[in-house]
Amino acid sequence: MSFTVLIPARLASTRLPNKPLADIAGLPMIVRVAQRVSSGLSAATRVVVAGDSAEILQACQRHGVEAVLTRVDHPSGSDRLAEACDLLGLADDALVVNVQGDEPLIDPALVSAVAGLLHQRPEASMSTAAHPIHELADFVNPNVVKVVLDAHDLALYFSRAPIPHWRDQPKPPGGRADGFAQGESSLPSPSPLRHIGIYGYRAGFLRQFPKLAQAPIEVTEALEQLRAMWHGHRIAVHVTQQAPGAGVDTPEDLARVRRLFAA
Repeated sequence: MSFTVLIPARLASTRLPNKPLADIAGLPMIVRVAQRVSSGLSAATRVVVAGDSAEILQACQRHGVEAVLTRVDHPSGSDRLAEACDLLGLADDALVVNVQGDEPLIDPALVSAVAGLLHQRPEASMSTAAHPIHELADFVNPNVVKVVLDAHDLALYFSRAPIPHWRDQPKPPGGRADGFAQGESSLPSPSPLRHIGIYGYRAGFLRQFPKLAQAPIEVTEALEQLRAMWHGHRIAVHVTQQAPGAGVDTPEDLARVRRLFAA
């Protein structure tokens, strides 16, 4: 099995301007991500950054990372990756894994697992990953996306709401104001799943995806993967027991990751 990792990167960021070029232990973050998924722990055949500026391409070229220049006005990372597929001349049946450019601690083995799952599941148009939730705070946090699966590990739904809803959850005295119990009985069993934002695609579907009409549930939840499901496409989910490494969205995140690399 061969697959290409595509890493979308754009300079505009509300919370952390010029984020792809942020220094982490002497290297730009986008280079750290590319090197991470190019390591011997990943089976990726090719790793390419899809950037929106000459500065990103130059930073990649200085450190031997392959990169292509894409348009500045793409509304989403998926649109950027679709253009990258065309620029690279990828065949429609080529496997592509989308790794976010702000994940310098991404597990390379997880990247390979997501690609391998799509290779094994021809009925799925996409693949992704999830891990068990063990903390109530994560379960009720709308910034933590949850996913529920069918018997074949295909996604039934993604939501910012706490799903599956535990109708018959015990509610002893002294429970929380939001109706959840305190302590070990606060989560259903088996553990609910947190979605990890990594995706595998076939290049042909990735070219098609930006042309699909937005789904009402996608707009409501602000979750782009629901567009694929609304149009009848299946998403296979790899379940790992390990939570992913910390991503970088804010200056505080960047400081934390810099400390980890320094250590």
